[in-house]
Amino acid sequence: MKVSDVYPMLIQKVERKGREKTEVDVITCWLTGYDIQGLKSQLEKEASYEQFFAEAPQINSNANKITGVVCGIRVEDITDPLMQKVRWLDKLVDELAKGKAMEKILRS
Repeated sequence: MKVSDVYPMLIQKVERKGREKTEVDVITCWLTGYDIQGLKSQLEKEASYEQFFAEAPQINSNANKITGVVCGIRVEDITDPLMQKVRWLDKLVDELAKGKAMEKILRS
């Protein structure tokens, strides 16, 4: 699956709740280590999730603090590394959509 196919849906999800695209970008960059230009480049080249995470400059060292349930599955219990990263991003976006403060979302 291409990140560029899913990313607009993540943005729509948070915008419906009064949050902004830039906040999704901040979360994504925090998790992956991409800067905004790197994120934009990945979206433009229609990278798959596998490529997107494989080419990520640095998965945030606090990513292991992302816990909770996404689609009925605890993200901390996911054993497939790629699927766990995908679900980490989903969980962060869910927290944003639910109105959680950015400082808490970014585990700082």
